[in-house]
Amino acid sequence: MDPVIIAIIAIIVLLALGAAMTTARRRGGSSPTLEKRAAAPASPELRERLDKTRRALGERLGAAFGRARLDDEFWSELEAILIGADLGVGAAASIVERARRRSPADGGAARDAVSGEMLGLLEGRDRRLDVSGSPAVVLVVGVNGSGKTTTIAKLAAALQGGGKSVVLGAADTYRAAADRQLEVWADRVGVGIVTGRPGADPASVAYDALLAARSGSVDVLIVDTAGRLQTKQNLMDELGKIARVLQRDGERVTEVLLVIDGTTGQNALSQARRFAESVGVTGIVMTKLDGTSRGGVVVAIEQELDIPVKLIGVGEGVDDLVPFDPARFVDALMGR
Repeated sequence: MDPVIIAIIAIIVLLALGAAMTTARRRGGSSPTLEKRAAAPASPELRERLDKTRRALGERLGAAFGRARLDDEFWSELEAILIGADLGVGAAASIVERARRRSPADGGAARDAVSGEMLGLLEGRDRRLDVSGSPAVVLVVGVNGSGKTTTIAKLAAALQGGGKSVVLGAADTYRAAADRQLEVWADRVGVGIVTGRPGADPASVAYDALLAARSGSVDVLIVDTAGRLQTKQNLMDELGKIARVLQRDGERVTEVLLVIDGTTGQNALSQARRFAESVGVTGIVMTKLDGTSRGGVVVAIEQELDIPVKLIGVGEGVDDLVPFDPARFVDALMGR
């Protein structure tokens, strides 16, 4: 075959591969560099980041545990305090009942008993992030204002810090500024991004991002979706469609992460329940825990829905998304 024709064919093939990532770009139009990032520095102590919950719960607990007698009034007050921190009625009642059965001798022993029972409700779940596959596919869902976009950026940064290459799929095609917001974050953390036309089919954009991740041998694809109220059935059904399209070639969606605003307290339960029914949530990311006194909702969600909280957001910085550690969380929550 004529060498000129061979060269033309090669150029066409390269352009076809590049088309799948036409918007996978850095500022200025050049292709993204999926460079390895240094490991993130250790975050400040979780106790400090959960200061509002710790103060709201810990100070009241301190007064309760300082009582001279552990009588019926003490245990009733303790249950009310836990409910007030959004642990939920069921979880609070269970913790208090089990702690009381231990027959603690004084306030210090009662505190240890409550801590132990709270930890018992949180232990035993697999909180590892599944990023197996070629590529691993992580679908991120949640309501408007939950912190979904910044969570995606923080997750991408953390994965890159662990040596994984990442590309983002901007499947929120309804909100005019959504693509641009995600692009800014992609540029900041140094990952590729695939976008679509405004109003394009979100499932189609997600699939284009999958093709781009495959062609670029990227380790992890993170797909953003439009924020939606859990009460809107048509929008919830759309999430199911996106998941099905991502899996139609035998691919596996390795994680479906539900991002929940920690400041919503008990309202988070209805959100989690509805999303779990629609798209099969595999893990929860609880954001804004540094700015709320309702951190106890983590316990309520896990107790009622049996969905593991895998990550928590404890600040605005790109490194402020940390794995959920039940023992440290309980210690911080109890305000020792």
